[in-house]
Amino acid sequence: MAPSQKKALIIVGALVAVLLVSFFAFYAKKQIDDAQAANEQLMLQNQQLQLKQEYENLSTEFQNYESQTQFLNNDSLAIKYGEAKDKVEKLLTELKTQRITSNKRIKELQDEIETLRGIMKHYIQVIDSLNKENAGLKAENEKIRTQNQRLTSQVNQATKENEDLSKRMTLAEKLNVTGVTLTALKSNGKTEKRITKAKQLRVMFTIPQNNSTPVGEKTIYLRITSPEGYLLGENGSFPFEGGQVPYTERKTFEYAGQEIPDMAIYWNVNTTLNAGTYNVELFIDDYRLTSRDFTFEK
Repeated sequence: MAPSQKKALIIVGALVAVLLVSFFAFYAKKQIDDAQAANEQLMLQNQQLQLKQEYENLSTEFQNYESQTQFLNNDSLAIKYGEAKDKVEKLLTELKTQRITSNKRIKELQDEIETLRGIMKHYIQVIDSLNKENAGLKAENEKIRTQNQRLTSQVNQATKENEDLSKRMTLAEKLNVTGVTLTALKSNGKTEKRITKAKQLRVMFTIPQNNSTPVGEKTIYLRITSPEGYLLGENGSFPFEGGQVPYTERKTFEYAGQEIPDMAIYWNVNTTLNAGTYNVELFIDDYRLTSRDFTFEK
């Protein structure tokens, strides 16, 4: 074999060797890359499964406290709770139905669940605090209800017997009242829209003219009953239907058979007032003139 042929053969062999080495190196690298990609996907799947379980646990917590949303008296907090609950459900659906393919999305979901856990924790604290407060109020109201049970029974009985009472009295001699109003006032005497801030309650009415009613000094008794069912004030009692009925305030006036417009009775607030329906009753001469309900919003 000529020297030139040997040289050419050596060169060709070298090239083949280089190609083989490059091929095996590329193949080995591809196998490593594929293995790394598979490992990353496996890690993402494991993280997704773990997040799915965490979101399911958080969703269960929201559902368990769903029945206690009635205790939330803060509209902003209630809205925030509802939004958080809906977001948990939405992200849980994503984890169940979609395959997470990036670490970035996993990190976003992890950050999101920490925020949602914080909202749930705050919500639980608020509920627990309100439960304790409601328990205290319930005990206090129960005491008040017990103290006024006998009075409520007596007033209810008086209401039932009101028709018989009316029949026993001469219609011509009865005083009457019209235009009865109940108004919450500020300390300066101006109208207060929020009953919870009232410093005074004013009951105003007109006594029409009645020439048949005997003239002279008369006392009118006012009873104001709160939405919780207890009497405001209790500044004394007056005779009614053979018993004694407590009253909120009273007013003595001289009746001369003429109309008395805009007569007002004031009661200074000395307890916590809540929004709801208040009942106003006026009594005179062993007769209940009126019973009216007035509703105050928050």
